[in-house]
This record gives sequence, C-alpha cells and structure tokens, in this order.
Amino acid sequence: MTLPTLSPQEAARRLRDGTAVLADIREADERARARIAGSAALPLSRLAGAAAPGRADQAVIFHCLSGARTAQNAAALAGTAAGRPALILEGGLRAWQAAGLPVESDARAPMPIMRQVQIVAGGLVVLGALGGALWHPALHAVSAFIGAGLVFSGVTGTCGMGALLGKMPWNGRRPA
Repeated sequence: MTLPTLSPQEAARRLRDGTAVLADIREADERARARIAGSAALPLSRLAGAAAPGRADQAVIFHCLSGARTAQNAAALAGTAAGRPALILEGGLRAWQAAGLPVESDARAPMPIMRQVQIVAGGLVVLGALGGALWHPALHAVSAFIGAGLVFSGVTGTCGMGALLGKMPWNGRRPA
C-alpha cells in the first residue's frame, strides 16, 4: 500500500490552517535530537493499538527522518489513522529542514541508538579481527559473535545491543 505524499510547504500550510496534524513515527532517541514543532510522537515501536493524534476531521501527516520508514510502514500507518486521510511528509524531517521550516533541536540529546550500535559493533568486530591476527586466534570469536548478533537482529527485528545501550546513563530520558 502507498500513501499520498505532501511537500513540506503544503504540509506546513495544512498544519497552519488546522486541516491536518503531524505524527512523528521516529523513536524517542531520534525525536529528542530534532523534531518538527507541534508534531505528536507516535513511534513505530508503539504503533500497535495506538490511535493517531488530532481530531476526527483532520488528516494525519506521518513523517520520519527521510520518508523511507514512513513509506515502508504505510499500511500500518493508514490503519492507525482509523478512516481519516493518511498522508506522508515527502522527504521527512530532512526535507522540512531543507525547506527552511522551523525545527526544535537539542544538541545535548544523545546520539541515536542505531549509530551507537554501529560504533560499538564495528569496534568489536575490528577488535576481534585484529586481536585474532595479532595475539590469539580465539579472539576471532568476538567478530563471529557480533556478526551472528547482527544477523539475528536483522532477522527478528530486535536489537539486544540497542536495548542495552538504551539503558546506559548517557541515554537517559530527556523531555520531548
């Protein structure tokens, strides 16, 4: 299923005139760093059973960072809109920013969890590969373990390392 898209300018106009509401489907850690003022948080991880924000007479404009996640989840998002028009912000938050429209940001917000996972996983793979080559071949198991974890995450859609990193003190909850 595909949903119609709106340009950032058209979405801003619809928000100003009250005919639409904006729903941000990104997770809390992403939203903490930058968000469109007035958008409602409706993360994909909590979408099941959730109702879209706004009034029954308003269209729901969904957005993510680039528009890709929103398009990939169009059917679920349309269901959340519960019979109201469901639209996608073309290009997501990046296009909104590029259009010069207002964004709230917090430079103190933590780095997105998936970037943290990439840094830690990549570092452990390099450590295992170099350690196995320079010190002891058994250290290659570190790289194999991380690789297996990444495959498991891809297949199941879960990420144990991301969950663990999310509990670290530097990822403490901040107001949205």
